[in-house]
Amino acid sequence: MKTISLALMGLLVVATAPFAAAQKLNACGATFPDPIYKKWFSEYGKSHQGVQINYEANGSGGGVKGVTDGTVDFGASDMPMTDQELAAVKSGKMLHFPTVLGAVVPVYNLPGVTQELKFSSAVLADVFLGTISKWSDKRIAADNPGVKLPDEDIVVVHRTDGSGTTFVWTDFLSKVSPEWKSKVGAAKSVSWPKGLGGAQNAGVTGLVKQNPNSIGYVELLFAVQNKMGYGRVKNSAGVFVKADVATVTEAAAGAARNMPDDFRVSITNAPGKNAYPISSFTWLLIPSKFSDPAKAREVKAMLHWVLTDGQVYCATLSYAPLPLAVVTKEEKQIDAIQ
Repeated sequence: MKTISLALMGLLVVATAPFAAAQKLNACGATFPDPIYKKWFSEYGKSHQGVQINYEANGSGGGVKGVTDGTVDFGASDMPMTDQELAAVKSGKMLHFPTVLGAVVPVYNLPGVTQELKFSSAVLADVFLGTISKWSDKRIAADNPGVKLPDEDIVVVHRTDGSGTTFVWTDFLSKVSPEWKSKVGAAKSVSWPKGLGGAQNAGVTGLVKQNPNSIGYVELLFAVQNKMGYGRVKNSAGVFVKADVATVTEAAAGAARNMPDDFRVSITNAPGKNAYPISSFTWLLIPSKFSDPAKAREVKAMLHWVLTDGQVYCATLSYAPLPLAVVTKEEKQIDAIQ
């Protein structure tokens, strides 16, 4: 009987071991990297039995609120947390981990126009300020010789939620337009001078598709997946550049060499002939200390996987992988998580 009991106990240990090791992580935040995060967390779960990572794409503002209130294990944002936001976090020090590079693009719905449009940076600022109100405006026409632009009012579409995509867009406009900087500024949420509002990238995409003569801004993949026209944007070198993996990578080249220790950096309007000017890192927001050591270990393992094996999925989803110099620096910061 003793032998049978011991055998049964051994079987029970083996049978229950996977359940004992199961780990569930909850996260929320930016919609900008949502497609790559969903892909990563799905693939990670397949190769790490018992690990489940739930990610709710509720905007960068939601990600910051989640880590501030401690309602999620980690958050995500396309805008680095401000000093004030970091000071408000209840659980202590918050670490920034860049995960991938992406682009925000101007999408438009212009019936009858089949050519790819070009936009000077100052023109984009004035369109969203409302000082350029017609598609036939001479400044838009000057950027697009040979294109028959309609004499129609421009319908501006913007985000309504606290959004890192909005921060990237307004950060760029603030750098290229003194008027935009003084009147509106750069933030996750701003007081828009004009336009229709939609929630998240999907909401803006939907409104642009539904409204003829409209223009909005979305993450590159949303434009690609929805087969929407999106324009070339004039960069700091005076070149009209289209967003793709190569031009976003070019925008990050300088930042990679001068990355600050806390990884909070802006790369909009970056130098470089082929740099797409509305590019950005996006960040995971990770507490430096977890109350559950098992969660800390799993988060560290997940981060290592994202920074190495996970980067191979970037290009297929229209994101640019991280520069190796940034990954090397981040790997050292992973050790700070306890």
